Amino acid sequence: MSMDARAVVPTILVVDDTVENLAVLTDLLSPAYCVRAVRSGRRALQALAEPRPDLILLDVMMPEMDGYEVMSRLHADPATADIPVIFVTALDAAMDEERGLALGAVDYITKPIKPAIVLARIKTQLELKAARDRLRNENLLLEAEVSRRMQENILIQDASIRALAHLAEIRDPETGNHLRRTQGYVGLLAEALRTHPRFAPFLTAQTIDLLVKSAPLHDIGKVGVPDYILLKPGKLTPEEWEIMKTHSRLGREAIELAERDAECPLAFLAIAKDIAHYHHEKWDGSGYPEGLEGDAIPIAARLMALADVFDALMCQRVYKLACPFKETVTIIEQGRGTHFDPDVVDAFMLRREAFQNIAVRFADSDSRRLEQVERLRESIAPVPACPGSA
Repeated sequence: MSMDARAVVPTILVVDDTVENLAVLTDLLSPAYCVRAVRSGRRALQALAEPRPDLILLDVMMPEMDGYEVMSRLHADPATADIPVIFVTALDAAMDEERGLALGAVDYITKPIKPAIVLARIKTQLELKAARDRLRNENLLLEAEVSRRMQENILIQDASIRALAHLAEIRDPETGNHLRRTQGYVGLLAEALRTHPRFAPFLTAQTIDLLVKSAPLHDIGKVGVPDYILLKPGKLTPEEWEIMKTHSRLGREAIELAERDAECPLAFLAIAKDIAHYHHEKWDGSGYPEGLEGDAIPIAARLMALADVFDALMCQRVYKLACPFKETVTIIEQGRGTHFDPDVVDAFMLRREAFQNIAVRFADSDSRRLEQVERLRESIAPVPACPGSA
């Protein structure tokens, strides 16, 4: 048989300690199959290298290592556990057959063998193995395709989130790398709290991923705030501040619309809605828009609240200078139990150096950002100081 022909026919490993039995089986099978013959269980295990056998005819009664022991070792190794084994033995007691099948043998042939029966059972088992292999390969291809499409959907989802988040950033250019920084801060807090008894049920690995993914949408509602308020260089009037605060409600409503349009519930949108709506709530109930207090504030919003304030303190604005890092840490610490969840502050204190590293890594170019603000102000028409005034 040529090498090319041998490469496409099944390989059968015959294991028997009797030379005569090996000769009989080899002569019977060689016309149709690639046959490898060995005389002991130890050699059978050594013969499992390439070409890997498609089926094993295994004698039971052998010295040193019997067929049952060989079978047990085959099944203990994931690389050989799926090779079908047919026991060939002079034993014909029902108990022996049951033991062999219980160990994982696919069939049981008694000696003296009947050629027609041996060939028929080998053909059946090889066809079953080929069908299993095809199904496994098809499943692997299907899983790879599903994985590829899921990854593609994730990339599209991430790009869509970024695009939506940048709408707010374009309207409010002072934020600069604010989105990247706050994403990093939220991720640090979530990882620090994932084993905390109060947070562990919520902060699973999947939820943390969704939380970080959703974080850039926290200020999406700013697209609905008028330019004369959003770009004002000085302190807002009480009336202007009330309008500015509506961005949390506008953000929630925008994400709710996206949820309604989705064909099925999307977990990251639910988290994004909580963040957008509640990230200005305070632990003591003095925040907005609803004055929620303590654990009534969603966990995602509690993490974003600290991340957002930290970033605002650390960054320069046209109406204020940046706070030094140590002063920012002090302010956050002083907000423990009033502005922020005490445990979230504790997590921040443990990760404050990592916060500082993110702030440095994604620092804004102040001059470039302020120039962009001025260009935007010059591009909009003058408007009254507040709605309805002369």
